[in-house]
Amino acid sequence: MTHAFDKDYWEHHWDDRTSHTVAANPYLVEETAGSTPGTALDAGCGTGGEAIWLAEQGWQVTGADISAAALQSAAQQAQTAGVGVTWIEADLTTWNPTERWDLVMTHYAHPSIPQLEFYRHIAQWVAPGGSLLIVGHLHDGAHHHSHEGEPPHEATVTAKDITALFDASSWHIDTAIERSRTVGGVGVHSKTLRDAVVRVSSRTQR
Repeated sequence: MTHAFDKDYWEHHWDDRTSHTVAANPYLVEETAGSTPGTALDAGCGTGGEAIWLAEQGWQVTGADISAAALQSAAQQAQTAGVGVTWIEADLTTWNPTERWDLVMTHYAHPSIPQLEFYRHIAQWVAPGGSLLIVGHLHDGAHHHSHEGEPPHEATVTAKDITALFDASSWHIDTAIERSRTVGGVGVHSKTLRDAVVRVSSRTQR
């Protein structure tokens, strides 16, 4: 099964999920522990779970997504949480913001271009001395077709594939791991996700 991952796809995806509140990804919590709050961009923010959590920690956050439905839900949830987040509707594959952020993050964002090309594109938005955090789906190669509720196979990445994008003269590899975690409760309601998590920091100073 293949997916276009265009605006129509994501509007349909979020249309019946916008009322669902999702907790921040645990990898974001781990990777920002002890960090001094600054500016952050959530690239492909969906309904805003990570962006809102980061704003609650004192960061100045921008959430960008191609889906208007997702952003509307995100704005409502941010208002309920009592935090301010700047929401931007944009196709991130062609978007070229003039601003740069201390932290650029993306969690399971699937664009209409190849995953690695997308990661290379958003890396340009990291401020000097800033960091890029990537959390992506990881398949074991045993399944070639996605089922309902599972990430599509073409969205898979490995930590090794991601780190190969970043030249050692310009970037420092802070984290490059592959992990499994269980989500969705217990028993038949739970599922196991395999993730690739990479955090790199720009060697260029301010």
